[in-house]
Amino acid sequence: MSNADLLKELRIERHQREAHDGRAPRWPWVAGAVALLLALTGAGAWWAMSHRAVMVQTATAVSPASDPGAGAVLQATGYVTARRQATVSAQITGTLTAVLIEEGDHVKEGQVLARLDDSAYKAALDAARTQAGAAHALVAQYRAQLAQNLRDATREDALATQGLVSRQDAEQARTLADSTRAQLISQQKTAASDDAQVVEAQVNFDYCVVHAPFDGVITTKDAQVGEIISPFSAGGGFTRTGIGTIVDMDSLEVDVDVNEAYIGRVKPDMPAEAVLDAYPDWKIPAHVIAIVPAADRGKATVKVRVALEQKDARIVPDMGVRVSFLEQKAANAAQAPKGVLVPAKAITQRDGRSVVFVVAAGKAQLRTVQPAAQDYGDMKLVPDALQAGDAVVLSPPAALRDGADVQTETSKP
Repeated sequence: MSNADLLKELRIERHQREAHDGRAPRWPWVAGAVALLLALTGAGAWWAMSHRAVMVQTATAVSPASDPGAGAVLQATGYVTARRQATVSAQITGTLTAVLIEEGDHVKEGQVLARLDDSAYKAALDAARTQAGAAHALVAQYRAQLAQNLRDATREDALATQGLVSRQDAEQARTLADSTRAQLISQQKTAASDDAQVVEAQVNFDYCVVHAPFDGVITTKDAQVGEIISPFSAGGGFTRTGIGTIVDMDSLEVDVDVNEAYIGRVKPDMPAEAVLDAYPDWKIPAHVIAIVPAADRGKATVKVRVALEQKDARIVPDMGVRVSFLEQKAANAAQAPKGVLVPAKAITQRDGRSVVFVVAAGKAQLRTVQPAAQDYGDMKLVPDALQAGDAVVLSPPAALRDGADVQTETSKP
């Protein structure tokens, strides 16, 4: 036997030493602690996963009576536009000395909106008036001279007839009268030209006061006192071309883009209903004014003009609006069915039942529903279990359960 074998025989193993010492081995305790730690870690991970908020997208349940799409043959979106609006500017170049408007002001036709420095134009007007006055004075002088020359020519003719003066003297007197008459006519033309110069100077002077072209509301104020304003764009961007924008609120209407594949459903004078994005519960009676005979090649749409039959201060230009084109006026439509409308993708299946998840206080609440068979476009009628205004989850994920924490992202139905 080698030395290595002898040493191996003499070595005491660990379990033999622990048994020799009279103590129980420690490895079962170590294994138990490790197992407990793993169990706690798994439980903590499961708790964290089960309590993590689920990100969902929601829509609002609406009643059929407030849904603008009920009974509609077609829906389209667009914007409120003004058929009559103007950027008010001066017709001459000048420096603003007064701006008498602010955004939101209601103005009347002819009301003064701004004033320009008129010192140069007033001086030009005074000069034109003075020149015209001098021209008219000369006209009076030539008229008096002509009258005298005509009397002299008459006397010379009488004397020539009597043989007291030569016929040449009479002819010279007549020629002088005719010359004076020509000078008078020329001066009258000059005076008329000077009068026109006065009118022009007066018009330019009047242009120093800017008036409202029609009744309306000021929507923008674009210039301040001290700035130079001009009807032309000049000065490298330092010259204003407008004082402000005025909109005739009585001319508001809606422009919507209708897909050209469905434009055949829209007819002139067709009844419609408009709902502003800002006021989703307010239905505004409307009707089609005209179908613009031109298509947008890029969007494959045709523009339709829609008149609003109710005027209200809440309606302002560029508001988003949804228009429902109706087969009949809303007043004659059938009574709205009972229940609420929700997007079809909000209804899902759980254990063979149709359910909807409602978000309330950051929690998902499962509601069993029985949707009606009739479709309302991309909406479904739910007769019970839901109320108008409930936030329903769109396309609920498979992991979503009753009572789960959710974070919502609202979407239009």
